[in-house]
Amino acid sequence: MAGLSSSSIGRKYAMALSAMFLLIFLILHLTVNLLSVVSPGSYNVASDFMGYNPLVQFLMQPILGFAVIFHFVMGFILEIRNRNARPIKYGMNNGNANSTWMSRNMIISGLVVLAFLGLHFYDFWWHEINFKYIQGNPLDSERFYGEIHAKFADLWRVVIYVVSFVLLGLHLAHGFQSSFQSIGARHPKYTPVIKALGTWYSILIPAGFILIAVYHFVTQ
Repeated sequence: MAGLSSSSIGRKYAMALSAMFLLIFLILHLTVNLLSVVSPGSYNVASDFMGYNPLVQFLMQPILGFAVIFHFVMGFILEIRNRNARPIKYGMNNGNANSTWMSRNMIISGLVVLAFLGLHFYDFWWHEINFKYIQGNPLDSERFYGEIHAKFADLWRVVIYVVSFVLLGLHLAHGFQSSFQSIGARHPKYTPVIKALGTWYSILIPAGFILIAVYHFVTQ
């Protein structure tokens, strides 16, 4: 039992670390993409660096891909183990009084976010792979703004992005604080600060991405 407990703690710790890595990545990703709203030229420069720098492409991008896969797979494993370990289900144990809806349904929001990532990778990552490595097109540092602007010309895609980022915000609202708790960052003095930061993070990050999608749609 002790070994199983240690293994479970280790999985939660690893899950929390992958979550923190992705939280940092979202800030960087949003910062770059917000440039498309305020300065198309700066967005092209930043995207050119991210798209052609070998360190980013062949080191950071694989690490990011691994972190995304690891986070979701580990999240599903932990959720299934937690559900199987409950002798009394939430429906029989007044789950609403003991936890939030979001904390009980992280696997649902996670599946929706994962499906959205599939669309997002198809829209941008696969496009880059096709443009650079399959078609073998020459370097074009001015193409990035036009591509992101054209991508949000369709209302259905904008709606999918908006809904997905709202669900991502709900996922982050619980996941932010949970990741800190999993690594032992719980203290009467600091926990309220972490909760406040998590609330603002889960609002501002999705709102920023929604702003980008809506801006490009209304400025077609």
